[in-house]
Amino acid sequence: MASSATCSASSSATLAFVESPVQLLNVLEWAYADARRAEAQCAEVQRADAGRAEVQRTEVQRADAGCVDGSRADAGSADGQCPDGQRPDAGPADARRAEVQRPDGPRPDARRADDQRADGQRADGPEPAALPDLTVVVLSPHDPMTRGQLRRMAELARDEGFSVRWEEARGGAGAPLKTIGGLRGPLRRAERIVIGDPFSRYVQLLLTLTRARDLIVVDDGTATMEFISQLAKGEPLVRWHRRGSRGARDMVFAPVSATARRRLTPDDGRRVEVFSSMPVEPPPGVTITANDFAWTRARFGPPRLTGGTDLVGTSLVETGVVDLERYLEAVGSLARAHGATRYFAHRRESAEKLSRVAGEVGLEIVRPDLPLELIARRGPIGHTIVSFPSTVVHTLPLALVGTGVQVAVCDVDPAWLTSDASPRAQGFLSGVTGTARDVRRLGPAPSRAPEAPRDAAPPTSPGPPAAPVAAS
Repeated sequence: MASSATCSASSSATLAFVESPVQLLNVLEWAYADARRAEAQCAEVQRADAGRAEVQRTEVQRADAGCVDGSRADAGSADGQCPDGQRPDAGPADARRAEVQRPDGPRPDARRADDQRADGQRADGPEPAALPDLTVVVLSPHDPMTRGQLRRMAELARDEGFSVRWEEARGGAGAPLKTIGGLRGPLRRAERIVIGDPFSRYVQLLLTLTRARDLIVVDDGTATMEFISQLAKGEPLVRWHRRGSRGARDMVFAPVSATARRRLTPDDGRRVEVFSSMPVEPPPGVTITANDFAWTRARFGPPRLTGGTDLVGTSLVETGVVDLERYLEAVGSLARAHGATRYFAHRRESAEKLSRVAGEVGLEIVRPDLPLELIARRGPIGHTIVSFPSTVVHTLPLALVGTGVQVAVCDVDPAWLTSDASPRAQGFLSGVTGTARDVRRLGPAPSRAPEAPRDAAPPTSPGPPAAPVAAS
């Protein structure tokens, strides 16, 4: 076991592959949690060192109390006195002290105190654990908003002391071969691999090239829930919103995907960890580590609250799951019911849709330059945040714990789904909502005002106007 003077975070070379800002945020959360675990292990080492030092001090005291007839003082004696008033015998004691204090130098506890003073460490606790040996590889996408947020997150990663390698992995016909060729060496040397998207073909291909026996999957939003489910059932890794039979490219890539799934399955020589804020049940052999957004809370906030309500947008229209018109009607209904004035756009929402949200609903569009967890934690943010089923209904309550912000989730009505939506879509979205903790469920927002029955008789008199209803 290492001494307390040298204990530190794992020096294992670690490569992390990310393709979105949320993935990079969760890599930073994992690295922070990994350092905290190492710090706890360091403290345990120091406690063990202190215990051994105490035993050695006791042995020295017993040697000092050696008696003329060769007997020893009572082991439980606090002052090490000889029994029956016998005289200490200096010769055996000197030899015993020399034996106990080898190797040369001061006693271990004294040596540890000297090391602590030399290292600038406070003597009453363990020094902070060192950073993991982590290199973040950004497999840059095409989308401009995603690229912008990734660059901001890369700056934060560098500020934390990590290396960041930006790869234009989709920058032309030859880009994939160039990227993979440049990563072969680091992949073979890495002892730990961290990935953010196990469904990514790029990541799956890279997994076939690594010899690492320690694999960590960090959250890529709610997709983590589907990944765990498919891994447990031994199913092919397919995104939840895809539908229909596999095309020619899927068939060609199938052997690579199958190999990647085997790499993500633990065995005697391979450890698989899922670092997640989602409510998931681990398959056999998989370690689940909770992501409580400790790094985000340590680095940002607490936020200033505006007292109003903010809406959070979703890319369900862009992925073909929800009808555009129904979505706009639902956004308008939520804005009116809750008095919302701002709309935090998802990075993949189209400019055309956001223009209609602003023009038809009257909301101020906010395009964050960082993941919403960081934006909300920095503030200012509304006292209430309303979202459709998405990752943030699981992550925001953790990032904003203790701030007084309430997160509410609006269910997706089955009538909003498009004809092209996957048959699994409704069940998946309901699961996202139903498993969210510390949120307020709103039910589906009415997409349009209900029509009066056609055979209803008109009122005999208009009657008094209805009393106004306060927004919730």
